[in-house]
Amino acid sequence: MYKHILIPTDGSEVAEKGVVAGVEYAREVGASVTFFTAVPEYQPPSEGEVLARAKVVSFAEHEQNSKQLAERILATAVARARAVGLVFSTDHECKNHPWEAIVDAAKRHGCDAIIMGSHGRKGLSRLFHGSQAIDVLTHSELPTLVVR
Repeated sequence: MYKHILIPTDGSEVAEKGVVAGVEYAREVGASVTFFTAVPEYQPPSEGEVLARAKVVSFAEHEQNSKQLAERILATAVARARAVGLVFSTDHECKNHPWEAIVDAAKRHGCDAIIMGSHGRKGLSRLFHGSQAIDVLTHSELPTLVVR
């Protein structure tokens, strides 16, 4: 069956359902797991922010803040994996389109499946907020289990 599963999370309650299902499945089949999260890219300060002398975050500060944010987001998943003795790793990427980061991470880590949660948005909500799960399903060639 699957040997290395990518489990993306944004730390939300919905994503946690994917983490729980992914950890349980990986434990049952003896697969290793990579927990992954995408955090926002660095946004250079605008001219207005510079002229207004607003606090400007450097690229290095953004990288450090992003790493800390990713560690907080992934902490619950890591605790779950440790509790059941899974072999796992963690990763994060700064990208404004999480689905792209998820597909890239799965390739980069040599994963053979993705398990993730979905909000199940419909109608206008989906139009405004988008669906990372649908974008992953559309753009990834890997088997993907979406948990609701």
